[in-house]
Amino acid sequence: MGATELHFLDVRELGELLRRREVSAVEVVQAFLARIEALDAKLGAFITVTADASLAAARRADAELARGKVRGPLHGIPFAVKDALWTKGIRTTNGSRLFGGFVPDRDATAVARMRAAGAILLGKLNMMELGFGPTREPPFGVPRNPWDLARTPGGSSSGSAAAVAAGLVPVSLGADTGGSIRLPASFCGVLGLKPTWGRVSRFGLMGICERFESAGPLAATAADCALALRAIAGYDPRDRQTSRRPVSDYAAVLGTGVQGVRIGVVRELMESAVVEPRVREAVEAALVLLERAGANVERVSIPLIAFSSEIYTAIAEPQAAAHYRRYLLERPSDIDVLPRRRLLTASLVPASLAARVAGLAGRLRAQVDEALAHVDILAAPTTPSAATPVRSAAAVGSAEDEWTTAVAGRSLLTNPFNVTGHPALSVPCGFMAENLPVGLQLIGRPFREEDVLRVADVYQSLAGWHGRRPPL
Repeated sequence: MGATELHFLDVRELGELLRRREVSAVEVVQAFLARIEALDAKLGAFITVTADASLAAARRADAELARGKVRGPLHGIPFAVKDALWTKGIRTTNGSRLFGGFVPDRDATAVARMRAAGAILLGKLNMMELGFGPTREPPFGVPRNPWDLARTPGGSSSGSAAAVAAGLVPVSLGADTGGSIRLPASFCGVLGLKPTWGRVSRFGLMGICERFESAGPLAATAADCALALRAIAGYDPRDRQTSRRPVSDYAAVLGTGVQGVRIGVVRELMESAVVEPRVREAVEAALVLLERAGANVERVSIPLIAFSSEIYTAIAEPQAAAHYRRYLLERPSDIDVLPRRRLLTASLVPASLAARVAGLAGRLRAQVDEALAHVDILAAPTTPSAATPVRSAAAVGSAEDEWTTAVAGRSLLTNPFNVTGHPALSVPCGFMAENLPVGLQLIGRPFREEDVLRVADVYQSLAGWHGRRPPL
């Protein structure tokens, strides 16, 4: 099989080839490294590529397969991770000059579990600085959208989505505090899952607000996300907030259809003035397709969700400012001007405000739970628009407030479910006239990731959008 054919095989297909010994892990890794070398100079998806270590790991994977030792469906599968996740012996920058020389002495738990499952790390992926964009001048280059190199892949897990969409890696890990997995997944036409808060360990994740953030997978299909999630999920004594609930076999429910599944379209998000009509039309068409497949679709109302952005900001941003306070005082010039100003502004918010707003967060969570008592899944657009153009540092400087507001506005539809902790994913649901993808967001009950993956899998099989490739 030629290298070109390997690039866009999904995890399950690659895994079957590896287990049948029709292709070696070394050949698979070499094919993806060659594609990274050929394309990443214009995509900017990677900060660090670990070619030598990847090939060594591939040789070990092949030796195990030759002995009949199969670690599971990810054995020999390449992956890459957002550069906010620690990697033992490999620089982990968090997208910032602040950490340009930081080399962890251990892996983040999510990374360690992917390796234990036999997956092979190819490198570290570009991101918005500190996961707290926008960034006027990204320290490690401007990541680009594979569908249109003049447009952004979204953030903050920018490279995590762009790399999968471009076929540089079959599966990646990102991190999501306000939409940072789902937003770039929508912009790049891949599937991205934010698990239930506490489902995946945060140990080794350089985040900004531990109460809202989670690592999660991005891939071309719901099935591939299901395999990756099963590998990384579960209790971790190094993160006492992780749940002890058993980890489901997420892939087992795929292919069971959506007959009788109740889908509640969140009226306040679907009808929001920020959502472009073409995006709304694409989401409505996706819901019609699911309805024809047997799902029951209805409108639901979650009144407090209209204020979720204010709740999110009052809690998350002061936490971020407190987390990076030492760097703001000692090394302010090593933080890009836009996140620096945002952090400084957040540092002025009184601590008492977050405590008062926490009650509203609880009420919002209760309203989402109440809606999910009557339906199985909630649905909404993932982003208000398709990917927007990349703006030069000069252009940003001339209209900084406008641009910052626009970037922040992208997360208005996603951050409610960081506040509430519910699992949420984005699945591609169509293309705009400019050949730019948009996403349908599906939200499930706590620790019921299999429900949203099941619906996404059925939709993908019906719509087939994941079969389209960017024009690289």
